[in-house]
Amino acid sequence: KSVYAVRSGSFKTYLTNPDGTEQIIGFSLPGELLGMDAISEERHSCTAKALETSNVCEIPFNRLESLALEIPSLHRQLLRLMSKEIQQDQNLMLLLAQMPAETRLASFLLGMSERLSSRGYAANDFNLSMSRGDIANLLGMAVETISRLLTHFQDNGILKVERKHITILKLDVLRQLATHCASNSSDSSGSSQVS
Repeated sequence: KSVYAVRSGSFKTYLTNPDGTEQIIGFSLPGELLGMDAISEERHSCTAKALETSNVCEIPFNRLESLALEIPSLHRQLLRLMSKEIQQDQNLMLLLAQMPAETRLASFLLGMSERLSSRGYAANDFNLSMSRGDIANLLGMAVETISRLLTHFQDNGILKVERKHITILKLDVLRQLATHCASNSSDSSGSSQVS
């Protein structure tokens, strides 16, 4: 019946496996929408949980639909948001299927940086509201691997890590780690891109 605009704070969205364990499928930040998954079947397929004190604005879907018909720019923006969500899902599937652990974490941090930056926050200095366990769950890795890689990135002067606070010292190097390994993996798999 509604979608939700995140005004402040952050959320994780997850599915519950038959054995009761969580599979995290994404994190939502201020300025992003939650609940787009219910548009097709009028039922939310995942659960959203606040990771910190958060505030959302409930937008009844029937009202959003009628406004989108009245305001063409809103309609275009909704299509852009849906397209972006599909793109993020595809990128996550690619990461999980083919990329080494270092690339997965670098891509995740780079994605957080870009998402925050696009909303007017600092691109290179932010807090991760999610736990390392949640990040590991999303990226299909062990928590120990996340901790080891964060230490490795810090030892190499790429990041400064203080608990959940991340300062990206070398954004260009992080970007290289995220894209260079990804392109090498794509080239070696022999897969081609369909547009």
